[in-house]
Amino acid sequence: MTKIALVTGSSRGLGKSTALNLAKKGVDVIVTYHRNAEEAAKVVAEIEAFGAKAVALQLDTADTKTFDSFAGLVQRLLKDQWQTEHFDFLVNNAGTGVHSSFAETTEEEFDHLMNIHLKGVFFLTQKLLPLINDGGRIVNVSTGLTRIVISGYAAYASMKGAVETLTLYMAKELGSRRIAVNAVAPGAIETDFRGGAVRDNPEMNKQIASITALGRVGLPDDVGGAIASLLSEDNKWVNAQRIEVSGGQSI
Repeated sequence: MTKIALVTGSSRGLGKSTALNLAKKGVDVIVTYHRNAEEAAKVVAEIEAFGAKAVALQLDTADTKTFDSFAGLVQRLLKDQWQTEHFDFLVNNAGTGVHSSFAETTEEEFDHLMNIHLKGVFFLTQKLLPLINDGGRIVNVSTGLTRIVISGYAAYASMKGAVETLTLYMAKELGSRRIAVNAVAPGAIETDFRGGAVRDNPEMNKQIASITALGRVGLPDDVGGAIASLLSEDNKWVNAQRIEVSGGQSI
């Protein structure tokens, strides 16, 4: 039977790579995007080119008031497109970054990060729980910055640290439904995160590569492939883990 995944923030970056790597493994995907419907449509087309089914839905993970209607939309979509009431995998990937020192981070920046990375993950997962199959799996995307301390990410890393703790509680409390929950923590990756700073700044790229055991900066498929592998049957017994995907950065 075909598996179905819902990947938040999958019109670009790590979410897109995750969606495509899942499609390569024969998993159908519900793609979500915040603003860029055109890019999401391109991802859907790429997924379909692999022979999998995909649909794109708009979702603002910072706006918890929309989660009830979003869950209702997913429920109808599952019935209409897949003739089922449940999906199998939830990947909480959607996010954004703020680079600001602890002393200069504003309350507005803090709240924005919290709404997307912690409150959004908590309550979106809660709303979607009735639609996730028993025996399904959840992956929460964290960051290597919960281990590797780099000035300017106090608020962002704090939210992700909370997500890692939440992952443990979710794994414990959802175990009765045989739902495994893990956190994947990427190191520095060449994406458009922070305006493409790692990808487009040769000096920064070289510096990060020099402190990474495998000698280069990560690529989106390094993380997307890892998440897709984690969701495969080969890894069904992995639960309540923080899995860093960083190539050995800062060890």
